[in-house]
Amino acid sequence: MLRLLSILAMMLVSSTLMAAEQTRYISDNVYTFIHGGPGTQYRILGSVEAGQPVTYLGEMQNDYAKVVDHKGREGWVDSKMLDSGKSFRVQLPEVQAELAKVKADLESITNESDSSAQLIRQLRSQLANAEEALAKASSERDSATRELTRLKNDERFELMKQGGMIAGIGVLIGVILVYLPRPRRRQKNRW
Repeated sequence: MLRLLSILAMMLVSSTLMAAEQTRYISDNVYTFIHGGPGTQYRILGSVEAGQPVTYLGEMQNDYAKVVDHKGREGWVDSKMLDSGKSFRVQLPEVQAELAKVKADLESITNESDSSAQLIRQLRSQLANAEEALAKASSERDSATRELTRLKNDERFELMKQGGMIAGIGVLIGVILVYLPRPRRRQKNRW
């Protein structure tokens, strides 16, 4: 029983710790007051939210700058609240628009990449087929070359054989003619 109570107590403590450790963010809704004169003792004309553009009129007094806000009100704000750079409120839509453009470009490039990859696969397949056809043609050429060489050699052998036979027959005829009895010549003094 004591063990069950201790486990239950640990679960309650851990859930409270987890709830205390959740991430939170500070709100961006910060504003500054616009006064009727250069100081806090002057009446407040309104407020300007953080990031709203104002027009600085070039006049400074007691760390206050004279501005015209986005509603056309002319007044004074604390000069340390002014910044010459664009605020996050102005930059955010620009960044979001650029992000959307980059995402579209990335998707386009990805699609082009996919089509390029498909084209590469097709070209590799065609290359493999062409290499196979080249290997087959090379094999047929080598076989035809060997056959042609064999036929030339056979032709030379046949010519040499025929030439040898003709020479042999010629020698044989020459030998036979030598040993054939010659007709005797008639003597001219005989009648």
